Amino acid sequence: MILLSALYVRSGSNLSRFLSDSHEVDANILIIEGWLPDAAIEMIKSEVRNDKYDLILTAGIQSAELDFCMVAMNGYLIFYPTFLDTIREYTESHLIEVTARSKMGGIYKSHFNFFVNDSLVGDFNADEKPQKFGIHWNGPLTDIDSIAVQFTNDMVDENGDRNLYVKEITIDNQIIIPYQYNSVFDIGLIGGTDRIVNDYGSQPQVIRNKLIAGSIDSSRVVAITGKRTDINRTLVSALAVRKWLRSTNPDVAGINVVSMGIHSRRTWLTYRRVLGKSFNTGIISLPGDATAENGNSEVPGTLVETLDLVYYHIILLPYMFN
Repeated sequence: MILLSALYVRSGSNLSRFLSDSHEVDANILIIEGWLPDAAIEMIKSEVRNDKYDLILTAGIQSAELDFCMVAMNGYLIFYPTFLDTIREYTESHLIEVTARSKMGGIYKSHFNFFVNDSLVGDFNADEKPQKFGIHWNGPLTDIDSIAVQFTNDMVDENGDRNLYVKEITIDNQIIIPYQYNSVFDIGLIGGTDRIVNDYGSQPQVIRNKLIAGSIDSSRVVAITGKRTDINRTLVSALAVRKWLRSTNPDVAGINVVSMGIHSRRTWLTYRRVLGKSFNTGIISLPGDATAENGNSEVPGTLVETLDLVYYHIILLPYMFN
């Protein structure tokens, strides 16, 4: 009960500082949590570029948030189904569908045009519930060079931010082309200079790509992705890192984990317990929002995180003697 007593005597900003303190160690491996937002990646750039780190690991889980591609601005999400020339065809009439949804419903539905090659073949309004929007197309599949979804009515007002979410293309109820690894997003016009390549399958891979785009040597950055889960995500991420370390067996002088705000204490506890006493593990805590999702003050967020920390102390008991 020592932990509970220590936490209860702290209050307000003191508790927040306790949960978000940094405890950096001498290390040659840096781990970046995969859920961190872009602002956090910007804050950690100087640390990432520090030559003292031989390896940078981005760690997280398979996330439902990436099941759909967020098309946040008007533009074209273009699929290149390069493998269609390997498909045997028994008909030249095909059902081509896109699975999509809108962030907003009602009068705020997202509108998109649907193209096969350069031909407009349909236009649809997507609601908040995911559904398939389909057209019939006549011709051999080998004639298809691209399939595109054009988001046309992006908008932000006091009611929210209208976005379109696209999951996959389905052909004849058999061929599924997910947006991941098979599409690019041209913001604005096709062929413009603002293009996003969707070459990722998890949040750790997204962060790895951003680090490499920021001139970090790709050989130094490894994305580690744990299984999909709705609970104990920090634990699942740490277990995936432990598995990778054991299978790869790199030279480890020490490990620093990058987290944000009041989540940092729980992250530090988790990695120390899971990786064990053979590794010197520290935490780098970035400034972050300490509010709870259902509150506007700092205190509710810290209380929720405190309860989560107590819970993690319990579920991590089996790892205490690693």
